[in-house]
Amino acid sequence: MNYQLTIQYDGGRYKGWQRLGTTENTIQGKIEHILSELEGEIVEIIGSSRTDAGVHAIAQIANVKLKKVLTESEIKNYLNRNLPRDISICDVQRVPERFHARYQAKGKTYLYKIWNRDYSHPFMRKYSMHIEKTLDCDRMKEACRFFLGEHDFTAYSNAKSKKKTAVRRIHSITIEETDGLIQIRVSGDGFLYNMVRKIVGTLIEVGLNEMEPEKIPSILIAKERIQTGRMADACGLYLEKIDF
Repeated sequence: MNYQLTIQYDGGRYKGWQRLGTTENTIQGKIEHILSELEGEIVEIIGSSRTDAGVHAIAQIANVKLKKVLTESEIKNYLNRNLPRDISICDVQRVPERFHARYQAKGKTYLYKIWNRDYSHPFMRKYSMHIEKTLDCDRMKEACRFFLGEHDFTAYSNAKSKKKTAVRRIHSITIEETDGLIQIRVSGDGFLYNMVRKIVGTLIEVGLNEMEPEKIPSILIAKERIQTGRMADACGLYLEKIDF
C-alpha cells in the first residue's frame, strides 16, 4: 500500500533531505532506516523536495510503499517513537498506488526568516538569518517583481544543479515585517539547487542599498552565477508547502 507522509524537521544538524552514500546523517536516511526496521526489509521513500543541508521543513511531503498491513496511526506512532526528536511525522494517509510525491508536485512555497535588529535573538539564532543593519523592505518589495514569471534562473542556481533546464516560473514573492522579523515567501513551480537562498541574498543586497532593483533583469539574462553575489544562510530557510 502507498502512504503519504507529512514531515516536519529541524535541518540544522543534517546534511539535507536526500540520502547520501557518504553519510547516514540525512532526513531521508533516518526515516528510511526506521521504516526498514518496521517492514523487515529495505524501504525507500520519495520526497517532494530535496532540501539542502541546514534547511528546515514545515510540511515536507513524501510517499512510501509498504507490504506490511498497518493502519496509518500505527505507522505514524512507530515513526515518531523511533525517530530523533528533531524529525516529526505530522500525518500519514493512504493514497492511490500511482501517487508520486515528486513527480506529481505542481508547486512549492519556501519561507525565509530574517531577524533584522542590531542585537541577536537567542531563540531564533538557529532558525533565522541575522542582519544587523536595517533593511529597506519597500526596496525589497520593489525588487520582487523582477523575479516574477518565467525566467532562466541559471544565475541563481548552484554548479551542483543537474536539472536539464534552468527555466522556472515564480508565482509570487511576498515580504512581511513584524517587530524585527522579516518573512519572505517564495512560491513557484519548482526551484533549482540554492535558488531560493540566492534570490533572498539579492533581496538583502537591495534592502541594504548595495544593489539597485533594476539590475536584476540583466543578471537573469547574463546567466552568470558570479553576479548574484550574496547567498542567504541555510538556517533561515523552510520548505513550507507543496501543491499537487
